[in-house]
Amino acid sequence: MWQILKASGIEPAPERSEVTWSQFLHSQAAVACDFFTVDTSMLRRYYVLFFIHVPTRQVFYACVTANPTGAWTTQAARNLFLRHGDPLAHSRALIRDRGSQFIDTFDEIFRTEGLKILKSPVRTPVANAFAERWIGFIRRELIDRTIIWNQHQVEQLVVDYVDHYNTHRPHRSLDQQPPLGTEAPPSVVQRHLRVVKSSRCDGLINEYRNAA
Repeated sequence: MWQILKASGIEPAPERSEVTWSQFLHSQAAVACDFFTVDTSMLRRYYVLFFIHVPTRQVFYACVTANPTGAWTTQAARNLFLRHGDPLAHSRALIRDRGSQFIDTFDEIFRTEGLKILKSPVRTPVANAFAERWIGFIRRELIDRTIIWNQHQVEQLVVDYVDHYNTHRPHRSLDQQPPLGTEAPPSVVQRHLRVVKSSRCDGLINEYRNAA
């Protein structure tokens, strides 16, 4: 069979598709969601729920909890549309895993807003690669570099990092601009520049900008 397909010029099935998974998610203006865990020095574990808009890479922080039940996750979905309804107005799909926290009422909130639910296969994090990549960012750049004491500290750090990620951190896929970047890079590099440094996330992350 392989020889017949090769002789006919038919490529293997994964290479036959004209639309990749990433291209499909962009065409749907998809939103991905996931949890990641944060362990404190007091041996407490907290769960952070977040949403990321795939085409723009903008991250929407949901909340932190020590007990991510289905009811809590459903309320977080309601809060998402109350706070960020406009940026999500043209989204057509939600990507999530098959965690028990994502109950039917959680899905129904997104269906009501016109989004279809795309469940990733079991043990296939690559199917939710945009969310997984962001988890890697926040772990390497923030969580793994500080000692966490309590839930309040987790909330402050995550909120501050999300703002840093959305407004300052460059992205290769966005031509080195942040998701909410509005300033175009200078066309001519000046010889003498004055750079202003500011700190975020309790001094763990520095931001650099040209002085006005």
